[in-house]
Amino acid sequence: MINISRFLFLILILGFSCSPKSTVTKVETQEVLPSPLLSIGDNAVFGDEFLHMLTKNREFKNPDSKISVEEFQENLDLFINYKLKVKEAESMGLDKTEEFSREFEVFKDDLTQPFLIKNSLQEGELMKAYNRMKEVVKASHILLQFPPNASQADTISVLRMALKLKEEAENGADFNELAFEHSDDPSAKDNKGNLGYFTALQMVSSFEDAAYSMQVGQISDPILTNFGYHIIRLEDRQPNPGEVKVSHILVRSQGNDPITEERILRKVSEIYSELQKPESSWEEICQLYSEDTGTKNSGGSLPWIGLGSVIPEFERAAFSLQEEGEISPPVKTPFGYHIIRLEGKKPLASYEEMESSIKSRILRDSRSTLIQSQVVAIQKSKYGFVENEILVDSISGIFASTPRQEIAKTIESKNLSDSVLFNINSTPNTVKGLLEFIAEDRQVVRTNPQNYFKTWFDKFVEVKLQEAEITDLMTNNEEYRLLIQEYRDGILLFSLMNEQVWQKAIEDSLGQVSFYQENINRYQWNDRVQALILTMGKEESIPSVRRFLADKKYQPNLVDRLENTFLINNPLAFTVSEGIFEWQQHPILKNADMSKNFQELRIEGKAYMLVLGEKVLPGPKKFEETRGKVIQDYQEFLDKKLISSLKEKYAVQINEEEKQKIFDLAVQK
Repeated sequence: MINISRFLFLILILGFSCSPKSTVTKVETQEVLPSPLLSIGDNAVFGDEFLHMLTKNREFKNPDSKISVEEFQENLDLFINYKLKVKEAESMGLDKTEEFSREFEVFKDDLTQPFLIKNSLQEGELMKAYNRMKEVVKASHILLQFPPNASQADTISVLRMALKLKEEAENGADFNELAFEHSDDPSAKDNKGNLGYFTALQMVSSFEDAAYSMQVGQISDPILTNFGYHIIRLEDRQPNPGEVKVSHILVRSQGNDPITEERILRKVSEIYSELQKPESSWEEICQLYSEDTGTKNSGGSLPWIGLGSVIPEFERAAFSLQEEGEISPPVKTPFGYHIIRLEGKKPLASYEEMESSIKSRILRDSRSTLIQSQVVAIQKSKYGFVENEILVDSISGIFASTPRQEIAKTIESKNLSDSVLFNINSTPNTVKGLLEFIAEDRQVVRTNPQNYFKTWFDKFVEVKLQEAEITDLMTNNEEYRLLIQEYRDGILLFSLMNEQVWQKAIEDSLGQVSFYQENINRYQWNDRVQALILTMGKEESIPSVRRFLADKKYQPNLVDRLENTFLINNPLAFTVSEGIFEWQQHPILKNADMSKNFQELRIEGKAYMLVLGEKVLPGPKKFEETRGKVIQDYQEFLDKKLISSLKEKYAVQINEEEKQKIFDLAVQK
């Protein structure tokens, strides 16, 4: 599995922004070898790599996209530092570790997929999927799974049961009750087999094919998928309503405590009532009361959603809203209670807009199997595939008539190990290679005694053809080559930085303390004050809260007393924060009179009540209070120290002529 932190780092460092096209761009053979842009030690670095970095999200043919002289030099300096670190990682042997090889192969495989021939074979499947997306269908199903290690008799038994249930449904039995009683889909106990609305690419292909070929009310023959046999009843089909954009306010509920649930319901109801008032602000109420921490500060805004993309309860409420700004009553879902506001509606996007996303989904879909067979045929033609059919038949016979553990010995005794099964671009692939391929067992290959040889042989051919295609890409597709190089270097850069800077700074506690002491002037508190800050939610609550606080001094237990006095029966009266704050930088406290214990403020129409406590004079922060910032600064210090040492270790020479060529292309004149 890809290390997530590494992945995020690579995205930030490398800044990839779009999927590459599958078209192979061949580089013309040059008689004169290009000159390097720079050398780092004994490593030559060519200008195309730097230009590749510079042109991300830019098109220098457009004058508005060109950069300034300062930006050019800054980017060149960063690029040199980047390549210095890669050089150091290589000198440390980080590119030879098992961890690097494993991670790089995973990344390389992901990066390679969009460039392969199969991407050019998607058009028919893409258009079929898009045309289906113009409709949404609603279906119920009964799933009958096979028992573990099912025999042919088991498979037939399951099929007979499926046919029996279909007959019962067609003779008037309630389909959803049959699903509740017989379906192996665990969700059937809650939804009685009702899958709701869905569109293309949301179900496995054979299920989707069946559903879209049916008429409303029709019950399908048993449909075989990897999950088992499905009997499908089509409930409805209608034009795709497109997508809706909504915002929501969420109050979480676990539903296992009646007293707590009652309080939550009262709170949700009061929030909904507050939203009905003409003067209410959705954004302010959302920020105050929503418990979705990811959206509360942005007005509860959610991404665009289509049918079948969210849980049904939320989906029904969202799509039932008609006018922008319309607000739904509270909706219960497994997450709690939602109040939903409609922000906008849009129809299904055009084919051109959706093409790349549909292609990406089809590549991960079971329908790619058909495409793969076409890919193999094209690769065989393109890469000079020649099969020794007589030998293949002979080896197939040995596999069929010989115990598995004796196959290799039998082949060796017949002197067939070095015999060539097939050639790709005149490169031989031998029987011995096939046996080693099977022994490595790296591929997920499902076999049975009847097709054991054919399955492994076909997979061996497929893998070798793909290797030939990737070799072709590395030779002839500059975009692909630079992309692979960039990710490789990015992984090495991460490994070096983690070892020499990030993790080192986190683990070096003595170094942290020493850095803190040497730079104590960076870690100073300004004037601070103990404070309790109430943000008032309801104007009518202000007088009673004022009376309660007017004669109070700041005390640590004051928050509990406030909440027990006011929020039990009026949960929206106010929100509270307390602590020791640098008051001159605080958005509320900077407006306060530091000589008063209790005071009221009104800022931008919102009411606040403050209770102030002891003043704290400026002074150094304790190490424990600022450890996170110290580590961050220490990492920056170690990074600069690393770059300085690498510039001393490796001589950096810049080819001014090559630099000028890139400068002329990229910089505003």
